[in-house]
Amino acid sequence: MPDLLLELRSEEIPARMQRKAAGDLKKLVTDALVERGLTYEGAREYWTPRRLTLDIRGLNARSADVREEKKGPRTDANEKAIEGFLRGAGLDDISQAQVVSDPKKGDFYVAIINKPGRPAEQIIAEVMPGIIRSFPWPKSMRSGPASMPKGSSYAGIEGKGSESLRWVRPLQSIVCLFGPEHDETQVIPFVIDGIVAGNITYGHRFHAPGPITVRRFEDYVSSLEKAKVILDADRRKDIILHDAKDLAFANGLELVEDEGLLEEVSGLVEWPQVLMGTFEEDYLQIPAEIIRLTIKTNQKCFVTRNQGAEEGLSNRFILISNIEASDGGKEIIHGNGKVVRARLSDARHFWNRDQGDLPDLETLKESAAKFGLDLKKPLDQRMAKLDALNVTFHAKLGTQGERVSRIRELAKALAPVVGADADLVDRAVVLAKADLRTEAVGEFPELQGLMGRKYAALQGENESVAAAIEDHYKPQGPSDRLPADKVAITVALADKLDTLVGFWAIDEKPTGSKDPFALRRAALGVVRILLERNVRLPLLSVVKDPDLISFFHDRLKVYLRDLGARYDLIDAVLTPESDDLLMIARRVEALTAFITGEDDKNLLAGTKRATQLLAAEEKKGTVVANSVSEELLKLDAEKALYAAIKTASADAAKAVEAEDFRSAMQALSTLRAPVDRFFEDVLVNDEDAAVRANRLALLKAIREVTGTVADFSKITG
Repeated sequence: MPDLLLELRSEEIPARMQRKAAGDLKKLVTDALVERGLTYEGAREYWTPRRLTLDIRGLNARSADVREEKKGPRTDANEKAIEGFLRGAGLDDISQAQVVSDPKKGDFYVAIINKPGRPAEQIIAEVMPGIIRSFPWPKSMRSGPASMPKGSSYAGIEGKGSESLRWVRPLQSIVCLFGPEHDETQVIPFVIDGIVAGNITYGHRFHAPGPITVRRFEDYVSSLEKAKVILDADRRKDIILHDAKDLAFANGLELVEDEGLLEEVSGLVEWPQVLMGTFEEDYLQIPAEIIRLTIKTNQKCFVTRNQGAEEGLSNRFILISNIEASDGGKEIIHGNGKVVRARLSDARHFWNRDQGDLPDLETLKESAAKFGLDLKKPLDQRMAKLDALNVTFHAKLGTQGERVSRIRELAKALAPVVGADADLVDRAVVLAKADLRTEAVGEFPELQGLMGRKYAALQGENESVAAAIEDHYKPQGPSDRLPADKVAITVALADKLDTLVGFWAIDEKPTGSKDPFALRRAALGVVRILLERNVRLPLLSVVKDPDLISFFHDRLKVYLRDLGARYDLIDAVLTPESDDLLMIARRVEALTAFITGEDDKNLLAGTKRATQLLAAEEKKGTVVANSVSEELLKLDAEKALYAAIKTASADAAKAVEAEDFRSAMQALSTLRAPVDRFFEDVLVNDEDAAVRANRLALLKAIREVTGTVADFSKITG
């Protein structure tokens, strides 16, 4: 079966966009082909700083023929109905339709529509321009002759103005090849703003800028590598990591690994060359965190430490070049070293300023008294200064000092819930934002919290307080670590809940893809802390807005779904009033385990049948009694079911009260056989109205007893 090779080559794509863009390209192209009747065996995406590549294997040579039956009106329908049917079916005359007889509905027309398949080349050429033009870049730009105003032209290209292609950086060439694995491939030509898809690509812009003729994926990869381009981003990462480790080891050092930086630098180079630079040892007096962040942020370089050392850094750094320099990289190392020294000099200046930056204590006494601060301690001074200077948090939510006061009250209520020392929690909250007044954090916002922890340690604060100052910002995302200390957990929850409650109060909620205040991240942080640190917190005790509770539910669904939970099972245990997220998660876990057994699937089917029958009656307006009359139970099957319901109800309620949801599910599983027998032996719609009503009450009892754990009617399958 044929393969498809697609390459979109442009000027440098920002590293942070590359991986997602390649994934988007794969999804957009494969979805479009499948929608048009083509199937494929496999697809993989690749990316470098200058190209997105897609390799699709085993693609059908043409789409399948489609036979569709379109049902029309009765043969005795009026003329207008028949004319509308002909137009919709694409028929010229009613004689082209078939007549089908139905014993109940009579004779009606059916149009048989045969749609022949199309060559894959035609489909590919049809879908690609639209995919490229509407590609979902976070940021994009227009360039080239086609971006000229309408009515103008250059080199035979007409200006399209705002209708011209938007791409992340100017798109330079397109490769689109289709064909069997061993025979000759063919170019599928299509045009985007004067760029014609072909079989020509280009290698490294400095080492091998000449054109390369491509036939298929294998020679494409090998030709690029000869032209100093490694296509596979994971391979580039592996080369960088191992070469950096080897170079550090050869110099008696260890590489300080950084996965985020590794991902970024692999997106900055097509032909990675690992080099080592140095700076003066005097700069090692700066805290290691500041050195590391300075070098990482400004030069995208790795730092090193002495072999076997757990703390501290060496004065050597690892840089990644995109050029195999003839001088062995001496000039590159020299240039990077100059910049690193200049930035470390700035960082040392900020650090020294922070060390000696003592504000006028007299002006801070009022703020110090407000928070119970000791102005002999630098971190206390900075908190007092933060409050005294009225540093704004948000125009509608007041100053940072006012925010600390709110968090302080919230944390006081949360401390016993988490099991944290209330005094340590209070102290941690008071100092948590103090480092925002340091120049180091002003220059490097990424250091907030970490600088506070360092100052807290220097002034002799409790270790839990120091940890909470750093960790109350965590987690910053789905893969970030969680605070571990109970004091840190409490402050982190209070900080995030204050943020969410505050922005909900001023109606600054996330909309669509826009979330300028990172409220989704804050809510996910709360969800992760509660579930992964086993914290029982009724959110309604601190969150009064039902809409915000619903927002937490949405984040919880995303979190649980990422862990493999089914949406229908989450919905089955979730109600608008559910505010204990940990208990919701445990119910979902128990329900997931419950429905995997064959017997439990049978119970699920029987329960859903009971619920559907009951719902149909209630929809008619039938009022169903809340209790079952034992005197009206005639058959053994309904008597056995009623007895089983009473036992299961008591056992399940006891288990739920003990928060043992697996045992609750086990109690419900005893209903399987009685429910099955009931539907086999009992006719609900009995001629006797009283018996019928009693049997409906029995169905209601089934719904209620299973509802103590979950709403089984929401479970699919």
